[in-house]
Amino acid sequence: MEIKEYLKRQNIKFKTYIHPAVYTCVEADRYDKDIKGIHSKNLFLKNKKSTKFYLIIIPANIKLNLDKFEVLLNEKLKFATENNLKDILDLAPGSVSPFGLINDKEIKVELIIDKEIWNSEYVSFHPNINTETLELSGVDFQKYANSLKNKLMIV
Repeated sequence: MEIKEYLKRQNIKFKTYIHPAVYTCVEADRYDKDIKGIHSKNLFLKNKKSTKFYLIIIPANIKLNLDKFEVLLNEKLKFATENNLKDILDLAPGSVSPFGLINDKEIKVELIIDKEIWNSEYVSFHPNINTETLELSGVDFQKYANSLKNKLMIV
C-alpha cells in the first residue's frame, strides 16, 4: 500500500514537499529549510545473527551511539544490508523512514524512536522515496507509529 493512502485512511494529515533525490542528512539540509519540525536519521540495523531487525530514529544532529543501543537491546548490532532493506521494507538506500514499516508484512522490525523525535511538535520523513518529504504533526506521527503492529520503544 502506498504510504500517503495509508495515512489518509488513518486520518493523518501531512504536507508533501518535492525535492531532488537526497541520500544523507547533509544533502537534505539543502532542501528542508521550509519544512517544520525536527529532522532525523533513520537507521536500519540488525543483530549479528540477522534474526532481529531494528529501525532506529534519532535527531539528525546526533551521532549514532551504537554501544548505547547494544546495551539497551542486549544485542551486538550492525547495519542491515541493502538486500535486507529491500526484502523486509521494500525500500532502497536513501529512502529509509518509519513509513517503510507498512511494507513489513512479517513484522520483523522493531521501531526505536528517540524521545526528542517522539515529543516533537512536527516531524518529517521520506514517504518511501527520497525525492519527497512528508511533514506531519508529532501527534499524527504518534498516531501513525501506534497504528503499526511493530514493537515500539521510545528511548
